Amino acid sequence: MVSMAAAAAAAGVLLPFPFYYALWTHPQRWADLCGRGADPCRRMAQVSHALKALQLLALASVASFSWPPPLYCPVLLTVGQYLNFKVYQLLGESGTYYGVRFGKKIPWVTEFPFGYIKDPQYVGSMLSLVALLCWVPLQYVLLWCLGYVFMMWVEQKEDPATRAKPLS
Repeated sequence: MVSMAAAAAAAGVLLPFPFYYALWTHPQRWADLCGRGADPCRRMAQVSHALKALQLLALASVASFSWPPPLYCPVLLTVGQYLNFKVYQLLGESGTYYGVRFGKKIPWVTEFPFGYIKDPQYVGSMLSLVALLCWVPLQYVLLWCLGYVFMMWVEQKEDPATRAKPLS
């Protein structure tokens, strides 16, 4: 039987994905909810950061920390976070937080890691999560990664007419 603590941790890990799904599939509703003059990307970023903090607390609640971690942990964490940093650097807040879904013109980026890695932000996040396997049970890391795989699947079904246009 699953304990309440384990179920709460699993729910915490999955917490952001219904939010991301709702914003991807119904961007106008989110923009309307944010109100006139508010930037829906900025609001999405704020909510996403709060949800990410809750996700990390959920992982911490089931983690058992030991030191030093195996060598693969810092290597995977560094590579994963580099990919996330690079994506954010290239796309900015609006590009990272569904700007094209909210009617913003986001330049099409082909610089590394784009064009080399499909969904580099999600890949970076999953590498970072795999790095935590030395402390966090597999089922929670797997659950979180499955959330990212689900969003990759959802986002690939975007109507091409709503995507950013390549730079000329």
